[in-house]
Amino acid sequence: MILEQLYEKAVNLVPLSVSEGLRLYSTAPVEELMFVANKLRQIHNPGKKVGWMIDRNVNITNICFSQCSFCNFCRKKSSDEAYTTSIPEYITKIDEMISLGGDQLLLQGGMNPDLGLEFYTDLFRNLKKMYSSLKLHALGPPEIVHLARKEHLSYSKVLSRLIDAGLNSLPGAGAEILSDRVRRIVSPAKASTKEWLEVMKEAHNLNLPTSATMMFGHVETIEERVEHLIRLRDLQAMKPEGHFGFITFIPWAFQDEGTVLLKKHAIKSGYTGPDYIRMIALSRIILNNIKNIQASILTVGKDTGMLSLHSGANDLGSIMIEENVVSAAGSNNRFNADEMQAIIKEAGFIPGRRNQKYELI
Repeated sequence: MILEQLYEKAVNLVPLSVSEGLRLYSTAPVEELMFVANKLRQIHNPGKKVGWMIDRNVNITNICFSQCSFCNFCRKKSSDEAYTTSIPEYITKIDEMISLGGDQLLLQGGMNPDLGLEFYTDLFRNLKKMYSSLKLHALGPPEIVHLARKEHLSYSKVLSRLIDAGLNSLPGAGAEILSDRVRRIVSPAKASTKEWLEVMKEAHNLNLPTSATMMFGHVETIEERVEHLIRLRDLQAMKPEGHFGFITFIPWAFQDEGTVLLKKHAIKSGYTGPDYIRMIALSRIILNNIKNIQASILTVGKDTGMLSLHSGANDLGSIMIEENVVSAAGSNNRFNADEMQAIIKEAGFIPGRRNQKYELI
């Protein structure tokens, strides 16, 4: 009976507690979670449309002082493989993206200690000057925390200057698991849980569209996954009326190939298809105030991605013309525009191409 009561609360958009979320995750049959999550998906996003988009992930630099134990992408400043992307390289990459129908650049990379706020504002202004219709979905809370420390500025000031320079939206990068116990193991040099949330709070106050993420399947507990979701939900509840807040939530599975977590600590990815479906469904159930749930087809592949659309997800993300970080840890799931639309149709839905604000194009 207790499960039925929790399902009823969820469908009525009543916030669940950590213990209630944990009970659902641990004891509810996955097919029942899928059923409830799909009902909620229809409340938030009625109909059969499933979102997808065209963008390109360009890495500003691979130099990073953080050296997270799950990341194979970053390099130390002294490495022969270290780089910072040049303007001519941006031009080549953006021209190719535009030729394929995209207009959004996801700009991420390492936290390079030599790059200050002026570097990023100059970069954004230069790119916008050359491509006036370009949308910049760039950086993330850890970079904002780093720049605020480096420049002795508040998070709000850093974000405001980046917005003035052309920043259109802020990715939910660097969330991993919003638990300081976990963060001390996998990303000790990155922003703390409190800092990550504080940056997002300031972004919401400035009405900067944001996304939220979770990287799971490594050292976290199920309870920490649930706590992560509730921290996001509670922060979303604090956003000013009419502001964007978190537009979407994207859980993705830890990829372990060649990582320090695997090589030095023997921590393998705990990802399985059924667990990912359970995670998608529970995300939809707990995040009662975040409209969109995106399945990470890049990390879980076609079959699990399709099943996610029947488990609460209403989006499959981008075709990712370029992606270097997750693929460096073993992810090989890449799809072009035709393939992405075919996958959505095969799952029984209607493809709806959209922008970063989840507005249909």
